[in-house]
Amino acid sequence: MTGHAGALTPDTIVDFIGSIFDRRGGEEYLGEPVTMGEHMLQAATIAEQNGQSEEIIVAALLHDIGHFTSEFGTFTMEDTEDRHHEDAGAQVLEQFFPPVVTDCCRYHVAAKRYLCATRTDYFSRLSEASVHSLKLQGGPMTQTEVKAFEKNPNLKAIIAVRYLDEAGKRAGMKTPDFGHFAGMVQRQVDRHISGSARE
Repeated sequence: MTGHAGALTPDTIVDFIGSIFDRRGGEEYLGEPVTMGEHMLQAATIAEQNGQSEEIIVAALLHDIGHFTSEFGTFTMEDTEDRHHEDAGAQVLEQFFPPVVTDCCRYHVAAKRYLCATRTDYFSRLSEASVHSLKLQGGPMTQTEVKAFEKNPNLKAIIAVRYLDEAGKRAGMKTPDFGHFAGMVQRQVDRHISGSARE
């Protein structure tokens, strides 16, 4: 199924993402007590339970899609370095989804660094695996980085998805499957396509 990025369309992207959840959602999530699929479905479910907007629910569902970007032909077996899953995921999503959804994916790692620098209680929320990855990702932001990050017009949504990211790591939590969210995902795709057509 690799190399499908060019062939995907607004009419096929949702089913294709659903197939990724079905086929690869059971993969380990970096030392966490949940699989990759469970993690993303939990984040989206918690967003829905909290009455968040559809764009936040969809962003929470797809924020880690970059771990599967080999499905889209973004990675090859010859890769010898980290492709930064947040950037790789955003590269896929920006073709089909509104900027707010893409930004929540692109900046969810930066948001962890931002929150560790600006909210004293945030670090205590991090799992052991998330603390470890924080070190690899550069640690808390500097004040210069904080000021630059705060200029993002989608900052509020990005932060919301970051909190959902941390929340979606509950062993044994029951969630709906991808199909429950598929209609929302398609509406976000349609919104992006209709917006692009007007520009």
